[in-house]
Amino acid sequence: MRDFLKAAFDAAISAADADVVLQDYLPTDRSRKVCVIGAGKGAAKMAAAFERLWEGPIEGLVITRYGHRVPTNHIEVVEASHPVPDEAGQKAAERMMDMVSSLGEDDLVIALISGGGSALMSLPTPAITLAEKQAVNKALLNCGATIDEINCVRKHLSAIKGGRLAKACYPAQVITLSISDVPGDNPSVIASGPTVADRTTLSEAQAILKRYGIDGYSDKLEETVKPDDPCWDKSIYHLIATPQKSLQAAADYAKSQGIESLILSDRIEGEAREVAKVHAAIVRQIQDHGQPVNAPCLLLSGGEATVTIKNPKGRGGPNGELMLSLIDQLRGVENVWALAADTDGIDGSEDNAGAWGDSTSLARIEASGINLHDHMDQNLSYDFFAALDDLFKPGPTLTNVNDFRAIYVGQKK
Repeated sequence: MRDFLKAAFDAAISAADADVVLQDYLPTDRSRKVCVIGAGKGAAKMAAAFERLWEGPIEGLVITRYGHRVPTNHIEVVEASHPVPDEAGQKAAERMMDMVSSLGEDDLVIALISGGGSALMSLPTPAITLAEKQAVNKALLNCGATIDEINCVRKHLSAIKGGRLAKACYPAQVITLSISDVPGDNPSVIASGPTVADRTTLSEAQAILKRYGIDGYSDKLEETVKPDDPCWDKSIYHLIATPQKSLQAAADYAKSQGIESLILSDRIEGEAREVAKVHAAIVRQIQDHGQPVNAPCLLLSGGEATVTIKNPKGRGGPNGELMLSLIDQLRGVENVWALAADTDGIDGSEDNAGAWGDSTSLARIEASGINLHDHMDQNLSYDFFAALDDLFKPGPTLTNVNDFRAIYVGQKK
């Protein structure tokens, strides 16, 4: 069953692979000189795919996460820190803004944007320092804020996000090719929308900071580029890969193996342990009542689970914590196998994408003397699954379409 779930994961990744999807969205005329910019966990892979497809002169710069570099011939790849920004990302963002600021109306810019770009392409406004930007990022990540809330604040503290990169490119034409990693696929939220008009307001960003008790930044927020700005007259935006397309690819694979699937949603958000409780309840409903589908079947879902950090020294991410809770909630349930993973290959800041769980997990836990609840309360999902040898480590996938959850539900014994 793990082989089956891993193959479903691979199908989802393939549906968001730049080598597979990029070519369908390029201009018909590929002979022009082009400036390529971008950022995200998939930016280097996208840049390499672009180089293979483009026929004209290419120059440019993209920023990706450490360890996500792909060899390129013309587009420079800079590695920087994620999820908390660093100086390498800031300097690269400054260079990117300088690169596009002198372009004219006959120039063409291709922006390659994917999840993670917000932290990687960090250029604070003059009102704050990089250290302050790092502090507010950490606070937002640790408090359980949603990705929409985090990126709303990021946009209003940035000199490059919230449409400002596209504004700097004007009057050149900008074509954005984007891989979505956010629930709902809102272009202005993906990487904090550097090449997209922003409808959020200063007051909304201030309210988010107040909601989570993050002080000292409200008076340093700046307004973003709005939809009525003339820079959008020559701007084109394409979503080339989305969580839904990847979930559907996984469902198609399952069907090819004779297993029916149910996609619960591509935009499930919330505390990881609470998201797990809902999934566990659906598993029980299927086995006990044959609703909403009959077993055997594959449950699929995406979105972005969050974790409110209680232990600053904890290890693990939302997918590991979700699996901890799922195992706990499925006590007594048999014939179930599950995988929860981040599609970029990294869950939080460790070297795993997530974790495995199945009907034997609790028995193995008890035999090893590990306390599940202690590990969950201390945000130690990595340590927990490492002890069971149940960490899922596919390595960097060089794309990102958010969380991927696959639960095989067999018939009740």
